[in-house]
Amino acid sequence: MKRPPKEIDGAKVLEWAWSGNTPFGVVRYESGEIAAEIFGLAICKYPDSEKVYRFSCDFEWDTEQDCDYNSITEAKEKLPIQYQESDVIWQKYK
Repeated sequence: MKRPPKEIDGAKVLEWAWSGNTPFGVVRYESGEIAAEIFGLAICKYPDSEKVYRFSCDFEWDTEQDCDYNSITEAKEKLPIQYQESDVIWQKYK
């Protein structure tokens, strides 16, 4: 399991999940070609924001996509379809 850094793109990591050797899914270009494989999911919060963000990250925890939500629960419940086929086991960042 590859633990994320304490912050991703300047936001504090609250919870995270790692897919292991097989990605949760992929991000595609409009052409359909694979742009990135997603191995890490992180729910994060910027210091001056009320929102939380779910980052979809590559193998090195570099952000490939993000989306904002009103709560951690909402961020978990609204996973994109391509990630719902995998077991996503969330862990609190300690």
